[in-house]
Amino acid sequence: MALNLEGLIPATVLPMTADAEIDEDQLRRYIRWVSAQGPVALAINADTGEGPHLTHREKVQVIEIVADELKGTLPIVAGLGGPFTRQAVENARDFKAAGADAFLVFPISAYLSAPLNPEVPVRYHQAIAEVGLPLILFQLQPALGGVNYDAGTLRALASVDGVVAIKEASFDARRFIDLARVLEALPRPITLLTGNDNFIFESFVLGAQGALIGFGAIMTREQVDMIEAWREGRTDEAKELGRRVQRLADVVFAAPVGDYRARMKEALAMLGVIDTTYVREPLLPISNEARDIIRHTLAEVGLAVPVPA
Repeated sequence: MALNLEGLIPATVLPMTADAEIDEDQLRRYIRWVSAQGPVALAINADTGEGPHLTHREKVQVIEIVADELKGTLPIVAGLGGPFTRQAVENARDFKAAGADAFLVFPISAYLSAPLNPEVPVRYHQAIAEVGLPLILFQLQPALGGVNYDAGTLRALASVDGVVAIKEASFDARRFIDLARVLEALPRPITLLTGNDNFIFESFVLGAQGALIGFGAIMTREQVDMIEAWREGRTDEAKELGRRVQRLADVVFAAPVGDYRARMKEALAMLGVIDTTYVREPLLPISNEARDIIRHTLAEVGLAVPVPA
């Protein structure tokens, strides 16, 4: 399948049952909904889909369900990690067999050494690349368990065969600009994807070619339309859509940011897209006050919210 990353790639949510198991029926319904909104691919088993809280078998199951539902209509970008290289490669092989078309390679704890020896992440990505699917690098803010790479490490990682894009999610506009400049100077094109839910529209002004973001799981059509309007030079329309999108994104990604998965499910349930809002511990449900804020914000940005009985 051709891998076009220049557009919106929602990091999808994972509906769960009351006992925090995968709700296949809801997942299939959600995938049908989000895929119909115009994204260029779907990111599965990322943070938004509670990937770090799933067993390996569950991750494979989710990919299999999504692949069966999509039937080749959209590429699947599978979130991939592993505490050590051999485990990551084994995971990658299983995810490929389940239906993944590309990997979003999460940073791992071995990168936390300071200064980081570039050979550590380079060898890790080289081993995964041998599985035979395109790789998306991932620069993630340390507050969410990630690492910000220096320019030399970024250049070394971008030289790995199979790397086609990088998701930049430092939530820092200055760092985003610096990375864009590093990519501009490379000898081959690497697609710049924003992962910054705190400045979504502005990321495209600063050079993003696509967006692989958790907030893409909701207001999906609005973000697809925003990107299209920006590319076609309809700047005022793109800015207005960006303002609406960012208003809700700022509520969903408010402090503590780790609650965004529960907030996202609450918003989707209020819109009737999913039925339940269960998350798997150690994640916890949000307060009634937080639910009220989400409900009011959904109405503020022009989304119809059913009035609770």
